[in-house]
Amino acid sequence: MRYYGKQTYYVFCALKRFCRYLIIYSYPFVSLVNICILVSLFIMLDIKFIRENFDAVKANAIRRKANVDINDIIALDDKRKQLVTELDQLRARQNKESRTKPTDEKIQELKELSNKIQEVEKQVIQTEKDLFDKMSWLPNMLDPDVPDGESDEDNKPITYWGEPTKFNFEPQDHQTLGEALDIIDIERGVKVAQSRFYFLKNEGVQLRFALMQFAFDYLRQKGFTVMSTPHVAKERTLFGTGYLPFFKDDMYKLEGQDLALIGTSEQTLVGYHMDEILEMKDLPKCYTAYSECFRTEAGSYGKDTRGIFRVHEFMKVEQIVFCEPEVSRQWHDACLANEEYFLQTLKLPYRVVLTCVGDFGAPGYKKYDTEAWIPSQKRYREMTSNTNLTDFQTRRLNIKYRKKDGTLDYPHTISATGITDRFLLAIMENYQQQDGSIRIPDALVPYMNGITEIKK
Repeated sequence: MRYYGKQTYYVFCALKRFCRYLIIYSYPFVSLVNICILVSLFIMLDIKFIRENFDAVKANAIRRKANVDINDIIALDDKRKQLVTELDQLRARQNKESRTKPTDEKIQELKELSNKIQEVEKQVIQTEKDLFDKMSWLPNMLDPDVPDGESDEDNKPITYWGEPTKFNFEPQDHQTLGEALDIIDIERGVKVAQSRFYFLKNEGVQLRFALMQFAFDYLRQKGFTVMSTPHVAKERTLFGTGYLPFFKDDMYKLEGQDLALIGTSEQTLVGYHMDEILEMKDLPKCYTAYSECFRTEAGSYGKDTRGIFRVHEFMKVEQIVFCEPEVSRQWHDACLANEEYFLQTLKLPYRVVLTCVGDFGAPGYKKYDTEAWIPSQKRYREMTSNTNLTDFQTRRLNIKYRKKDGTLDYPHTISATGITDRFLLAIMENYQQQDGSIRIPDALVPYMNGITEIKK
């Protein structure tokens, strides 16, 4: 799947004119189907907002180390306007002169004028493509509370719950425990696939699905619609949710197809309402889904090589909310409260951190992580993440809602983890016993057919 190809030059411009250009020239990497589907991306970012808030947008791009120069965007937009004006003038002249009595000289002039129009049309198309490519790299604006920093080491702790688990013996890590109890097999995962793949076995599988059902039962009570989802998504969906172009190196692409394996069900759940108008009375729309998630973990060489903390495939239960812009902060906090409920009910010591600018993706406006205590590492490690994306995704995916006065606006989206496989290792390490067995958290026993501990 090539990002810079058939879906890269749809920009904020006149819909009819742009489609006409594409139809006339039938560019080989753009199909008419894509034209009809992707015209919504004309409004993925508001060039007017960029012009009116130039200094703020430029400072935000610099702070987020965006791969784009705002000056280039303005220059390209100026060039586009100039070319469009020239094109309109040429067409007006063509229309006027075509109504006069044709002579050999006039026919030659009209032929030259037609050639000039085609030349300028091509320049407009190329300029719009260049402008779109630049604007595709623009990140979302940041909440004023987002701290500076380069990595997770710079995230700002804001709350702690529980005390780090203490043992009267030397605790083992989850890989040692899992292999001894025959619930994790990393060696054979590497054999049949590659490093960072593994098998879950026996009670390990039961525990995984117990966690999933535990999360679903609670989120259903909170009004979330439980869904299953495709495990692949097409390029437009990945672009619309902000994973392209920003995270293209972290995806498993299907060769020869406009598809990639999903890295999170956020991609498909947010894409669920692509090109739709929602009704205000139906908001918020809250969805949760289980999916396998696939990530190449590009750039993570040498990190967390032991165990199953950082792997290429893992289970995740996701929370997705579509809401009115005025209440997105409240829903951001509500999803965080759900994450904390899971950790507290499982009695896993944790903390919540406000993520620094260098530790979350370009689509995000503000992000929280929860981090559980991992005894073998003697530190807190990320379990869940929770991002307010404002209207970044809905603009790119052409998702709107109808307000009470009949006007249309873009809803905000919240993307938050519910449960992941990392909860498995947190439970294994915090609930281990001196004989190497693992107690099952009380909240999960009903989902484990009454099993209260995993032992040899």
